[in-house]
Amino acid sequence: MNPLAELRYFFTALGYFTRVPVPRWVGYEPHYLNAAARYFPLVGVLIGGLSALVYLAALRVFPAGVAVLLSMAASLLVTGAFHEDGLADCVDAFGGAYSREDVLRIMHDSRVGAFGAIALVVALALKWQTLAALPPSRAAGLMIAAHGASRAMAISYLATLDYVRAEGKAKPVAQRLSGPALMCAALFGLPWLLWPNGRGAPDWRFALATCCVLLVLRVAIGRYFVRRIGGYTGDCLGFAQQVFELSIYLVGLAWISS
Repeated sequence: MNPLAELRYFFTALGYFTRVPVPRWVGYEPHYLNAAARYFPLVGVLIGGLSALVYLAALRVFPAGVAVLLSMAASLLVTGAFHEDGLADCVDAFGGAYSREDVLRIMHDSRVGAFGAIALVVALALKWQTLAALPPSRAAGLMIAAHGASRAMAISYLATLDYVRAEGKAKPVAQRLSGPALMCAALFGLPWLLWPNGRGAPDWRFALATCCVLLVLRVAIGRYFVRRIGGYTGDCLGFAQQVFELSIYLVGLAWISS
């Protein structure tokens, strides 16, 4: 393993998924993106960490609901609403088309339709209300865990499904992910589920329950993608990441409410 190359791949992932400037020496080659896929969950952890810091800092001044909104605004700003765009495009396409060709055409359209707008409002509102209802330490821990784990689950489709466009913004990423790279991504993203409550002790039961929910969703979403379009697009990965992230928050709230 070449440490300099791995650092380049990490910065490539950071530059692709966020608006954070990366050093000029990193450069760009299409094959960097596929090699960088293993670091996407780590980038998610950093985004979740930023959200948690903004949330905890805002709690010193504002009520929980406002603090959560500010943390969400920070993550949207730093990512450029990258995954939320995929959510809106997918819901527009899957909700407004019947044939595979129409789904892909609508998904490629940059305009947001009624289905996509409604999906965005519902998803953001659910995140806001769910996190605002949680104790501060658990909410902050879940932000980190959800951003990392959701990206690990989303890119797992690179190992099992086919990219369906001849060209596209995700084409350089969309090579088959190797087993070692997938394992590396899982190690970057999933262990944070053990620490969502801020008490320091690993919560194995919560992590196991959440992983079971994520695996069920992964199978269901993957089968739906294959049935409708034969595989995935970049927007599909964004859609999946949003569903996985939201499901982690919901499981976290249900866990403390039960």
